[in-house]
Amino acid sequence: MTRRTLAALLLLTALPALAAPYVVRAGDTLYSIARANGTTVDALLRLNRLSGTALEVGQTLQLPARGETPPTATGKPGLPAPLPAGQLTPTPATARIAGVNITVPTSLRMGDAFLVSLSGPRAAQATVRFPSEVGEDVRMPNEILRPTGGAGQFVVVGRVVLGKTTPVVYEVSLDGQLVRGRIPVLGLEDPIQHLNLPPSVSRVLVDPARAAEDALVEKAYARRTPQAWSRPFAPALKGVSPTSSSFGQPRTYVAGGPVAYHFGTDYPARAGTPVLAVNDGTVVIAGRYPVRGGLVVIDHGAGVVSLYFHQSKVTAQVGQKVRRGDKVGEVGSTGLSAGPHLHLEIRVRGEGTNPAGWTGRLWPR
Repeated sequence: MTRRTLAALLLLTALPALAAPYVVRAGDTLYSIARANGTTVDALLRLNRLSGTALEVGQTLQLPARGETPPTATGKPGLPAPLPAGQLTPTPATARIAGVNITVPTSLRMGDAFLVSLSGPRAAQATVRFPSEVGEDVRMPNEILRPTGGAGQFVVVGRVVLGKTTPVVYEVSLDGQLVRGRIPVLGLEDPIQHLNLPPSVSRVLVDPARAAEDALVEKAYARRTPQAWSRPFAPALKGVSPTSSSFGQPRTYVAGGPVAYHFGTDYPARAGTPVLAVNDGTVVIAGRYPVRGGLVVIDHGAGVVSLYFHQSKVTAQVGQKVRRGDKVGEVGSTGLSAGPHLHLEIRVRGEGTNPAGWTGRLWPR
């Protein structure tokens, strides 16, 4: 929900009938509370005059009475409340809305990129959202997404945030009609890897320039440009396999430090090995930074960006149009790195997805 929409909702004076108050418990999110009580996140935000989706254990929330359909900022009835799990579109999820066929995967794992596929003459006019993202640690949750494609075949790319084990809930809307479904999510179950990096390496984590580095990368994640590629994604290094430091593995960098997920895949290689663009796009970041070291970021469009860390030499330039297989730099051990390797990330609207799900494919699956 945008701030403008939230402000408009808070101006509404009409309140629905109330049910008994709800006390927030560990693991609750606004979305899970709304789903369990037959209401919407928007309704809970408005009714409780909340400025965001963050909750605290023990917090008391007012709930609308069952059967109430809260108005939106326009005064018209809102979208139907999320359905109980048993009433959502079953998996394998195939459905039809206003002449458009919808297909999604039967199951997912943490860190997967996946497709909501839409086919039919009017597929381009549908919109897709993922309301289960509300209350999760994701960028721009429940964003309204428009499909990419042509000739009656269109897709929207979804992402499963690392750490998520609750189902992905999707919504497809067209002509005032709405289809909802859910996709179960499995965990990765990798053991925690304790790197225990020496202070000479880990000190970059507290470098004063790190905040500016992170802010620059966040701007790249927020880009929404047209799809730039038309061929399958290719490896970033020729003939090099990833290490045991796998995508999604929980790890600590220093003894006693916090556990964080590994948002990319590491490829060991000799210093100077050419680093190649995984697909067509525009270079939006190219330079040396404290944590990511020699860094190149390519915007491929459709909310997809690739990132190449720790390079000893960056040869790409900001604004450059690159094609799949073009050299963008050379393998090194700069930034938060203890040896020569390439750390590759492929992010969907800012969230890390498994690069293995893209390699050799036009779209992830």
